Amino acid sequence: MIKILANDGIDPIGKKMLEDAGFEVDTNNIPQEELPVKLRNYDAITVRSATKVRKALIDACPNLKLIGRGGVGVDNIDVEYAKEKGIGVYNTPASSSLSVAELVVAQLFTGVRFLHDSNRKMPVDGTTKFNDLKKAYAKGIELRGKKLGIVGFGRIGREVAKIAIGIGMDVIAYDLYPFRPELELVLGTGGTKIKVTVKTATFDEIITSADFITLHTPFIDKALIGADELAKMKKGVHLINISRGGLIDELELIEALNSGQVSYAALDVFDNEPTPREEIVKHPKISLTPHIGAATNEAQERIGVELASLIIEHFKK
Repeated sequence: MIKILANDGIDPIGKKMLEDAGFEVDTNNIPQEELPVKLRNYDAITVRSATKVRKALIDACPNLKLIGRGGVGVDNIDVEYAKEKGIGVYNTPASSSLSVAELVVAQLFTGVRFLHDSNRKMPVDGTTKFNDLKKAYAKGIELRGKKLGIVGFGRIGREVAKIAIGIGMDVIAYDLYPFRPELELVLGTGGTKIKVTVKTATFDEIITSADFITLHTPFIDKALIGADELAKMKKGVHLINISRGGLIDELELIEALNSGQVSYAALDVFDNEPTPREEIVKHPKISLTPHIGAATNEAQERIGVELASLIIEHFKK
């Protein structure tokens, strides 16, 4: 019997699919430092973002036949090395796109209406300084008509664009690779479909002209947004990263927030997960979430089903 370690968990529906197909699934988490020994008892491992499957672990477990990643990125897996060893590597890029996109848009609304700061201060000062807070948060703006720059126009970037267009935003998009600028919007439960085309832009055009910028690119070896890029942005820009920690230079971001060059940032990912910088966590102009972009019931179910289907298909070959 094929034994699978779902080290970062798997949705119950996906687990049942695997068990019904004759696999044994263990959802008990094994600490990273114990995996080189204990993973030898399994034929496959599935992970999210917490567990790392690097070269040393792969070498320590010659029994390993498959690595599955429940989610989009595979930064925590040495993919090419695993494939060289004949190990199947799979992820679920489509399953969580809508959930991540909805969090991006939630953070857009949060920033323009100061919800992050209001929710911090109302419990403390709401009963004694109500009118002061009312005045402090009286200069919100609307998203309609504002320019949203999307850096990275893959599945998630496209879902963000669909929602933003529905709000009435002016969307421009950039990707390192050629992409289709056409989108199909589905309206309501009736399924009315409308085709729209997003304006393409260079990275520099987005940096210099967008009112709001959201990042949806893989991790690279250095920050995509550093001091130079921040200085080129429109004063008062809103910046969102629900993609990968390290895409924004966090120390330079703090400087830009303090100077007013950036008026608001929303971060779901951080340099030092799971211990983000204190200056980031406590900054009044940053809205924070603990890496929950794909953490909806619907997305987790889709991820579990897709991952289970991929594993079943792999071992049928």
